[in-house]
Amino acid sequence: MLPSFLFFAVIFSIYGTVEFYGWQAVKTAINPGSISTAKWIYWTITTILLVLLLSYRPFLYKVLPKSLLAYFATFFVIVLLAKIVVMLFLLPEDLVRLARFAIAKLSTTPATAAGITRNQFLSRLAIVVAAVPAGSLVYGVIANAYNYTFRKVSIRFPNLPEAFDGYKIIQLSDIHSGSFNRTEPLIEAVNKINALNADLILFTGDLVNNTSDEMGPYMHVFDKLQAKHGVISTTGNHDYGDYVQWDTPEAKIANFEKFKNIHKQLGWNLLMNQNVILDRDGQKIAIIGIENWGKGAHWTKYGKLDKAYKGTEDIPFKLLMSHDPSHWDAQVRPHYPDIDLTLAGHTHGFQFGIETKWLKWSPSEYVYKQWAGLYQEGKQFIYVNRGFGFLGYPGRVGILPEVTEITLRRG
Repeated sequence: MLPSFLFFAVIFSIYGTVEFYGWQAVKTAINPGSISTAKWIYWTITTILLVLLLSYRPFLYKVLPKSLLAYFATFFVIVLLAKIVVMLFLLPEDLVRLARFAIAKLSTTPATAAGITRNQFLSRLAIVVAAVPAGSLVYGVIANAYNYTFRKVSIRFPNLPEAFDGYKIIQLSDIHSGSFNRTEPLIEAVNKINALNADLILFTGDLVNNTSDEMGPYMHVFDKLQAKHGVISTTGNHDYGDYVQWDTPEAKIANFEKFKNIHKQLGWNLLMNQNVILDRDGQKIAIIGIENWGKGAHWTKYGKLDKAYKGTEDIPFKLLMSHDPSHWDAQVRPHYPDIDLTLAGHTHGFQFGIETKWLKWSPSEYVYKQWAGLYQEGKQFIYVNRGFGFLGYPGRVGILPEVTEITLRRG
């Protein structure tokens, strides 16, 4: 393992190389008369971003809003990504040129008065290519963070009680209230949800990013959610405060108690390894809600499905709320074949990908077998919601935030 000073020396050498090629591309691509102005703009922005980056851990995260820091981090990554793309274009050319010089000491052919040099062509091409991912990420922040997609899904079950044929459920997941910086689009989305006149709203976890107080500014929005049979919720991995360095264990416990009380204030029925039996005309279905359970050592396993399942054995139709979709293959399908439908979230569809009529792709598919939409194995189904909010990157590219309208059908 590299000593720390050597590690940082390598990192800053790589960063310096990226910045060198970024500036070289700009300098080469523009007219000579604009170089002085471009140099001032380029290095001023670069310096500010670097200072902010180095100030983040010792200072900024303590005094600035988390949502603002997310935008800074996103802008830094977008700019750095663009410069890396530029470097990947220009570095091979320099290496080839260096090899030629070492072997034959060949000089480059001077440009004609009417054309541009090879360097200028490559620099301009590199900037254009780098602008594509950078522009997509910027667009994802500006246009897609609150661009909610209302999806409709109808699923048939032969064992669904007749009284519940046509039962309409709205699934929400991954609100991540600590990432929001706007209220108006949230109010609009809630109004649209209420207009659907659903029988039930189910929220499958991650109400906050880290701490319960993140929900404070948005209580007056989400307490307006309405359905005939109310709102039932469960927890996600971010709801426990596990990703925060607490001063004392008691502070973490107090935060989670406050988090649970928030659900009460919202009027939501929080299921923590529990179940609710819904009765319609004397016929019943079970809603089972477990705490977060994720496959792998790095994910928490607070969920106790055996406890939550107890009392539903004789109910003909069972719906499970489980935040992490990896739970489905790891425990639900092998051991609970009579759980008909599982609702999950967690993946956000990576907030990046492609979804068209012909192609569905996201880096999320390399981590999760079920990562967005409806999946079926035998008689069992799972629907993975793409998430209502966002985390880290404050936007969406290709995978839009989602509200899901699920209609249960008999047959």
